[in-house]
Amino acid sequence: MSRTDETRPTRRALMIGGAAALGALIAPGIRLVEVAAAGATARSEGEGQAVSSKVRWGMLIDANRCDPDCHECVVACERENGLPAPRRSTDVQWIRKVELTDRKTGRALSLPVMCQHCANPPCVDVCPTGASFKRADGIVLVDRHACIGCRYCVMACPYKARSFVHEPLADQKPDVPRGKGCVESCTLCVHRIDRGDGPACAKACPTQAILFGDLNDPDSAISRRLREIRTTQLRADLALDPGVRYAGL
Repeated sequence: MSRTDETRPTRRALMIGGAAALGALIAPGIRLVEVAAAGATARSEGEGQAVSSKVRWGMLIDANRCDPDCHECVVACERENGLPAPRRSTDVQWIRKVELTDRKTGRALSLPVMCQHCANPPCVDVCPTGASFKRADGIVLVDRHACIGCRYCVMACPYKARSFVHEPLADQKPDVPRGKGCVESCTLCVHRIDRGDGPACAKACPTQAILFGDLNDPDSAISRRLREIRTTQLRADLALDPGVRYAGL
């Protein structure tokens, strides 16, 4: 039986109320981020994925190598995840190019910005249902089956990295399930990572401005590079410890 629009608000209200009641049962000092992390591990184990906290996936983006006229990373993301090219500011967009100009020197930069996959993600903290969660390997995701579309996470994200699906979807990719009424954001192409590959944006970058790898492995290419050059975390003042770092800013 199909669900009508009239019944949907009532169901959502019940789900929010249930989540609030569950929150009241959580012992003081335990944050929703820990609960979500535990749920992420359980989900991964149930799917047979070898997800471990020994690994923390991340990216290093070199603004010096990023061509302002290039949008290959954006196109690759849209193609890989079955996203339409955005036409309006409200359209879904998991990665976007941002233009920066130094007011003192006039130096112009262009760089991609996406979900930063924070170690302390505010989107997870504010989610009333646990739909926003962080995997053991640091990837921040949204469970579309648990998302009620409240968009608290959208407001909490300081990077404007989350989008809301307003319209029905068609021709979805089997590896990237999506749904109307749900929040979405960059997944680091988790379906590719779980197959032993890397994110589509990093693979598509013609200047190799995006370096993907294990931040916990001191011998990985990304860890070695981070030790060699000066890098920046976006909104480092918030102490979110993002998994995406930038060079050349």
